[in-house]
Amino acid sequence: MTDFEERLAALRKEQEALLTRKNEPSGTNGVYRRYRYPVLTAAHAPLTWRYDLHPDSNPYLMERLGIHAVFNSGAIRWQGRYLLVARVEAADRKSFFAVAESASGTDGFRFWDRPVTMPEWCEPATNVYDMRLVAHEDGWVYGIFCVERKDHTAPEDLSAAVACAGVARTRDFLHWERLPDIQADCQQRNVVLHPEFVDGKYALYTRPQDGFIDTGKGGGIGWALTDTMEGAVIRNERIINVRQYHTIKELKNGEGPAPIKTDRGWLHLAHGVRGCASGLRYVLYLYMTALEDPARVIAEPAGFFMAPEGDEFLGDVSNVLFSNGWIADSDGTVYLYYASSDYRLHVATSTVDRLVDYCFHTAPDGLRTGDTVRRINELIDRNLQ
Repeated sequence: MTDFEERLAALRKEQEALLTRKNEPSGTNGVYRRYRYPVLTAAHAPLTWRYDLHPDSNPYLMERLGIHAVFNSGAIRWQGRYLLVARVEAADRKSFFAVAESASGTDGFRFWDRPVTMPEWCEPATNVYDMRLVAHEDGWVYGIFCVERKDHTAPEDLSAAVACAGVARTRDFLHWERLPDIQADCQQRNVVLHPEFVDGKYALYTRPQDGFIDTGKGGGIGWALTDTMEGAVIRNERIINVRQYHTIKELKNGEGPAPIKTDRGWLHLAHGVRGCASGLRYVLYLYMTALEDPARVIAEPAGFFMAPEGDEFLGDVSNVLFSNGWIADSDGTVYLYYASSDYRLHVATSTVDRLVDYCFHTAPDGLRTGDTVRRINELIDRNLQ
């Protein structure tokens, strides 16, 4: 066996050990259970994506196209499997989508042979990422994702960009039909499609913002109806989940995956962002809206639901948790896929009943220290009885 063959065999053995490694629960706080290992990392990317496997054209078996990170994944249960449409970032900083599947939902994820070839619409995108998957009652599976293009009004500023919401739909995750980007009066990121018609229209959770990064006058998570997804337009947008001073969502907030329908309302997962000395801190929180009116908030626990722990603090963008994918099984189990620090993808599990109980029986934010202390004392008094 040549050196090339020995190294290739070692690479294949190492990756197979990673792909077949069993995941282990790492503890619970009563609300959810984290798992020890990430479910997707750059090392999960197929060798055929990264290496030229021909000794004549790559005698040193170098990685020809580096894969740097795998994170922010849409999620769906599909034909008995757990499917993730992950954001994969190459070493050149360009992100693309790729489908990975598992039989268990907590380990064994393998990427399909090829990444998603996403059709272009209008001006080709510089970058695409963070797809939310929705199996809509119209029969299509929609993917709504962020589309980034250069801001041509500021040609000298190489960091100036414009964000909008791209739309595609599929029936098999192999073939994607690209629809027009969602039209709006401002930049839009983190747009999510509600899974059911509302008043005969498609409903969108939005996040209006003045700039590519800054929300500016954008007050939080919005709500808008549109007649069609084949040229969706955001009009009459209203904010349903507001930003607040000195909270986890002081700077900005955005919807995560599409909400889960429960007997007591729609269960939502969102991210909140605040500024701190080390930069932006992203955490996850839950809230619920009414079944008959998905735009009306009926419960929102104070503070974060999940925040970075341990190694999750470290990565490309430290101190960040982000989620745009979860799956609710028929038995009530919820698989929550979350990324840490824009680098790797994890899973946590819970149940619909636990998450709903958390939402309705955890006090809302009183917005001041005195109220927090009062609630702690009330809990102490109750426990002393």
